[in-house]
Amino acid sequence: MADDQNSIDQNSVGEQGAGESASEDAIDAKPDRSSFVPLFLNKKKKDDSGKSIKATKDQEPTYRYNMNFEKVGKCIIINNKNFDESTGMSVRSGTDRDAESLFKTFRNLGFDVVVYNNRSCAEMHDLLKKASEEDHKNAACFACVLLSHGEENSIYGTDGKIDIKDLTGHFRGDRCRSLLEKPKLFFIQACRGTELDDGIQADSGPISDTDASPRQKIPVEADFLFAYSTVSGYYSWRNPGCGSWFVQALCATLNEYGKSLDLLQILTRVNCRVARHFESRSNDPQFHEKKQIPCVVSMLTKDLYFSK
Repeated sequence: MADDQNSIDQNSVGEQGAGESASEDAIDAKPDRSSFVPLFLNKKKKDDSGKSIKATKDQEPTYRYNMNFEKVGKCIIINNKNFDESTGMSVRSGTDRDAESLFKTFRNLGFDVVVYNNRSCAEMHDLLKKASEEDHKNAACFACVLLSHGEENSIYGTDGKIDIKDLTGHFRGDRCRSLLEKPKLFFIQACRGTELDDGIQADSGPISDTDASPRQKIPVEADFLFAYSTVSGYYSWRNPGCGSWFVQALCATLNEYGKSLDLLQILTRVNCRVARHFESRSNDPQFHEKKQIPCVVSMLTKDLYFSK
């Protein structure tokens, strides 16, 4: 049943136009309010040649995250099944099956897994804020799974909804220093709208240690990965007996390839499994024979293998 339904640069120094300076970097949009982008932000530090400081060949990183830490890391699963009547949200039958499968899968990958059931918005916020304030220096990465109802950019606690960014933002590089340059992984099983995917018949057959120089700065939004159960604007499907399509596929694929393939390769296989192996069954024609495709948003800067 649908989760949210009440039952169901080219380098910056490239070719320059006449009269343009090659010595300064600029943004590609005019700020709505100049106070948001002070002029000094457009003037970068320069080296002796007058060009913006660039990474040199001897600073070239290795494109694989270091997993040689004492621990793989912590995995927090927030499993929201029951909701206050005031929210208008239905019971998410099948989510306990998801939580159980996820617990086993991430534990087998070496994570320290903790499951929290039926948490309010404030409790979800405080849980993740507290986790971000912990010392992760002996951990290779961090993972969080959110199981709940949702909307475009928000997810539901038992008492209402909260912006996803309000939860994940605690782990930014400037706020969680012990996870700087380490993967921060968020898996989100929730609706992102009310659109339905009818699918289309295919012609191909039946659907069946840091490498960065100390002088380099790291974007605060780097090294995040968001794996959403569905694309923006759409329902996300869940079966009361088997659990959600996305989590079923995620756990099965991680169990099979979790210690041999890069995470993005794994999630591509998850996309394929959900797209080809699942289709809704409903007595209501409006919700019958519908499809779903997960969505991966990656700011990872290296390949991530869970094996050392």
